[in-house]
Amino acid sequence: MGEHLDARPANGHEHSASSQLRYLDLTFDSKDLDQSALSLAYRIQPKWREGPGKIEITKFTEGITNTLLKLTKHVPGYSQSQLDQDSILLRAYGNNTEILIDRDREASTHALCADRKLAPPLLARFRNGLLYRYIPGQVCTPQDLIREPIWRAVAGRLGRWHAQLPVSKVKNAPHDINGQSQKENGIPTEHTQALCNPASQLPAPNIWSVMQKWIHALPHDSPKHKARKELLQHELDRSFNDLQNDQGPGSSGLVFGHCDLLSANVIMLPKAPNSDAGDKLEVFFIDYEYAVPCPAAFDIANHFAEWGGYDCDYNMLPTKSVRRQFLQDYLDSFKAHSDNPVSENMLEFLCAEVDRYRGMPGFYWGVWALIQATISQIDFDYASYAEVRLGEYFAWRAEESGGRTEKNGEMPLREKRWQEP
Repeated sequence: MGEHLDARPANGHEHSASSQLRYLDLTFDSKDLDQSALSLAYRIQPKWREGPGKIEITKFTEGITNTLLKLTKHVPGYSQSQLDQDSILLRAYGNNTEILIDRDREASTHALCADRKLAPPLLARFRNGLLYRYIPGQVCTPQDLIREPIWRAVAGRLGRWHAQLPVSKVKNAPHDINGQSQKENGIPTEHTQALCNPASQLPAPNIWSVMQKWIHALPHDSPKHKARKELLQHELDRSFNDLQNDQGPGSSGLVFGHCDLLSANVIMLPKAPNSDAGDKLEVFFIDYEYAVPCPAAFDIANHFAEWGGYDCDYNMLPTKSVRRQFLQDYLDSFKAHSDNPVSENMLEFLCAEVDRYRGMPGFYWGVWALIQATISQIDFDYASYAEVRLGEYFAWRAEESGGRTEKNGEMPLREKRWQEP
């Protein structure tokens, strides 16, 4: 049951390492964490079974969807750098997350990113997860993201991401939703009509088709649930018609976005031993399960929203001047890594476009959290989180339409922060 991945470079040369990904017919069981993880690791590193040194298993807790483990064999005499080079990351999928995430697409995206040195080497898939190489470094916190050296590094890295990952690697299937036909997904035609015209010309899946799939997955077993589902469907159709255009960076206004650049997915890389104090900080992005073609403005606005962390501390969001500097660094990097010309007014366009998209991350993660509230076994209050994030979207709509002013309502803190110079 091998997985064949299209991970060829843009120049057309075959990629030898990731064209066929190893598949392990094993399942990770969180109830038997140590033994389950070791069984998988031994298949990748058989020498670990007999060689000297203890295997250490470190559990990371930054995520709220998957289980992430680091496995390290403490071979006597090895430096920390050598230990990290041989370490393995094990990521096991959360229960029922296939409703939200296309795991075949995730593996293909990881291989594509690794091919362009934008992801760690992918070692194998197993029944409910992935094994890949460890990237030494420090995981960012929301407090890190607001530090200028880090946000400038993120801007540069994201510009490279968007420039080097080709949207053309996503199969253009205009009548597909997440790689399956509408009929296979059971998505009623009337619910996709607005997104298929003219969205049928967009590579599928894309950020709009993913949100469509999520809305279709929402429960509708009560009048309240049905009314909310219909409202969110209306807002998705409305947002596509209002926002989607072909004027941004990339191909027809789309880039291959990460779409989940929260702090825990940004790794600060260690500086080389002989580096100067003034050398720029570098960062690395991990976890590509939500990566799909999207407008650059969506990916950037989504990252800005993550400056507030899971607590949604809007005082931490970037002001206008900081957003503009971020976008300038982003564009400088995009131009340096892309063969395609960028219009002279792209900075002004992106500043305005990111503002226009500022409500969409709330919609995206709000719908996501509504689904998680029904399927997840993780100890996180998804239902309350959904209300907070959807509230961001509707506050943006009220600000854009003038509805808040008409009702003499107070401007929400998030909107106030967004308007600060």
